[in-house]
Amino acid sequence: MRPEPGEVLHFSHNPAITRFDPHVAATARQPEAYVWAVDAARSPDYWFPRDCPRAMAWEEPATTAADRERILGPGGARRVHAVEYGWLPAMATVELYAYRLPADRFRPFGDPVNAQVATEPVVPLGPPERVGDLLRLHEEAGIELRVLPTLWPFWDVVIRSTLGFSGIRLGNARPRD
Repeated sequence: MRPEPGEVLHFSHNPAITRFDPHVAATARQPEAYVWAVDAARSPDYWFPRDCPRAMAWEEPATTAADRERILGPGGARRVHAVEYGWLPAMATVELYAYRLPADRFRPFGDPVNAQVATEPVVPLGPPERVGDLLRLHEEAGIELRVLPTLWPFWDVVIRSTLGFSGIRLGNARPRD
């Protein structure tokens, strides 16, 4: 589930949104109101239930062979997503929808870019599409999905590596020991 050229995606549990209005997200670190979306490269970051904490790591041009082997491992994956065991049932059963939005209404956000934002209301290009089987999406994209007792040991190693990384909803992860 990725956008076509000229599109960005917004993922939601709500299949009845007819217009996206800018708002300040509850988890926002900035005061500006935005409509949030993602491009094709960042779409896999959202193949999860909304509140699911996830730690993600991927190869970058500057990734060292040692970090690739130590963190991504011998399975050949260029990208790894990690979730906690308690979220696996939700991963298998969530009803998630993708809204296709016109990319020309959005601008890149973050350094490095991790999202697309609009400051004006945006109307979807059509009805939302059911995303479907999240585990299958990961498999088909060649993304290794790791299920861990807690995200913190993985996260602590990833953020000190040469890999690209992102953590979403980490506040919902199990507490550190």
